[in-house]
Amino acid sequence: MNKEKTDLNVIVGLCVGHNSIFIEYFEAPVTTLITKDKVLVHNPVAALYANAHYYKRLLTEGDI
Repeated sequence: MNKEKTDLNVIVGLCVGHNSIFIEYFEAPVTTLITKDKVLVHNPVAALYANAHYYKRLLTEGDI
């Protein structure tokens, strides 16, 4: 990325440890869009796909 002189680097799907390593060596600013985690069995977008089910369990019909 440094060789290509990017203006902004977006990290998607790496674990927090690997994010940190990449961020250390990038010269341009870095942002993380989605990170892996063990709770979601390394499926970073599972929370986005399952959010309707999650909130349905939290809220009753009258709360929406």
